[in-house]
Amino acid sequence: MRIGLLTEGGTSCAAGDTGAWWQRLVSGLAPHDFDLYAVGGRLPAGPLPPNARPVTATGEGALPAGPPERAGRRAYGRRDRRRFAEGFHALATGLAAEADPAHPAAATAADSFATGLGALADLARDTGGLPGALRSDDAVRLLEAACRAPGARRAAAAAGLRDHLAFADHLERALRPLSLAWYDETALGAADLCHATAGGPVALPGLLAKRFFGTPLLVTEYGVGLRSHYLARPGPDTPAASTALRTLLAALHGRLAGETYRQAALLTPGNAHARRWQEKLGADRERVRTVHPGMPAERFADVGEDEESGEPGTLVWIGRVEPAKDLVALLHAFAELRARRPDTRLRIVSVPADADAPDGATEPCAYLAQCAALAAQLFPDEAAGAHAVGENPVSFEELGGPEAPTLEDVYASAAVVVLSSTVEGFPASLVEAMFCARATVSTDVGAVVEIIGGTGLVVPPRNPRALADACHALLGDPERRYRLGAAARARALELFTVDQNLAAFRGIYLELLSHAPVRHRAGSDVPFAHPAEAHLPGSWAPKAVAAGTGAPDA
Repeated sequence: MRIGLLTEGGTSCAAGDTGAWWQRLVSGLAPHDFDLYAVGGRLPAGPLPPNARPVTATGEGALPAGPPERAGRRAYGRRDRRRFAEGFHALATGLAAEADPAHPAAATAADSFATGLGALADLARDTGGLPGALRSDDAVRLLEAACRAPGARRAAAAAGLRDHLAFADHLERALRPLSLAWYDETALGAADLCHATAGGPVALPGLLAKRFFGTPLLVTEYGVGLRSHYLARPGPDTPAASTALRTLLAALHGRLAGETYRQAALLTPGNAHARRWQEKLGADRERVRTVHPGMPAERFADVGEDEESGEPGTLVWIGRVEPAKDLVALLHAFAELRARRPDTRLRIVSVPADADAPDGATEPCAYLAQCAALAAQLFPDEAAGAHAVGENPVSFEELGGPEAPTLEDVYASAAVVVLSSTVEGFPASLVEAMFCARATVSTDVGAVVEIIGGTGLVVPPRNPRALADACHALLGDPERRYRLGAAARARALELFTVDQNLAAFRGIYLELLSHAPVRHRAGSDVPFAHPAEAHLPGSWAPKAVAAGTGAPDA
């Protein structure tokens, strides 16, 4: 089977990041051939598995930074300009219209967006792309008219020329896959199935493959891209967007995600949290199936089999340092815990950010400095005696450094692993702690309860006292701590391993292909193209078989 795998591109994921799941998927499903399409970035550096083939926009590299050049592109004539105006008007009307699902015009707006998107895709395929049309004066005028039309969102109606120009630029980048040379029988047309690793713009080529070739689309989301867009903050060098521009951008990403969910043959969210987002945006519950991400458990086997290896009184927090992790609340909780148990210590281990981090990556550094200053204020250096060197009970370390060389070493030192976040998706650190048979204390956010089950303690977010009480209860009861750790390891090995993830997708691939319409391609054998009875003599079989003169063509 040939799979067209649509990815966001980017560099290799950090250790423990569930974003690397599709790389493990390609390696684990060796019988299948994967064509890798990087939508908006480059594929991770390094050798690819033998069954993987990179397919890029220009033969080398990834999606181009500017509008891609295609052979056969022609300038728009009068008829093409009219087609563009009709398609863009429908798309802009769907974007600017009221988004409330309870609003009578909500369904009509979604249909209008889908109609406009399909019309623009047809135009791009017929003419070789959309050369600058999405940022033309005609596009800006049509967008302005849609924002001022009756029934438009109130915030969108307040957009000015600067907002329209900025949005047109963003729209051109988001819809750039429409102009790529991927939609023929040598690229996505040759795929038996399109598998998108995210919804929205990443899945856009899959929508077009379904429109042009009838290729079934599978969408897997282990995070929620739309939620990430809502929470994203501009970088220090990026001017803050106006309310009107933010409204239009949110509408674009929401409509793209909704159209992806409606058109997908199957949606496989990684947890119930992502599933609720998909259903809220119009996904049919019958086409949604939860598939937990698979994470490598072998590296944690030695730690997990030694349940009592943790250092008594040591709490460990590990992750990327950012305000959503609420380390301030964790430090206040630890201050209350230290008042009851003076022998406890807290290790805060930060995971380095990716090399291609966005411009706002300096914010975590400032937040880390703020947390370090708070720790120094709450916990002055203490010494065991008059001649001993004072130490702070809170240490700030970086994964890969001398104090925390590997993930296994970090978890091995923990009596309890703590998660204090106010916002989370699928926290990989919890699964890693469970692989290591560590008891956990977590805040009730994202998919935490679904991951933990009954194998750890869960407290409300932004509640330092509850966090301190839970940590105190586990530190004071070693037997309960070991019991919860053993149960957590058993649960993680049952639900979150790479093997269970591969088995799930192996079955899903065959299921989707078995229900897809047969597409005959010269020189290739398509699974399920001929039912078993076609090879037996009878009225249902081809005449050649019925007459005994030969077998049907494959």
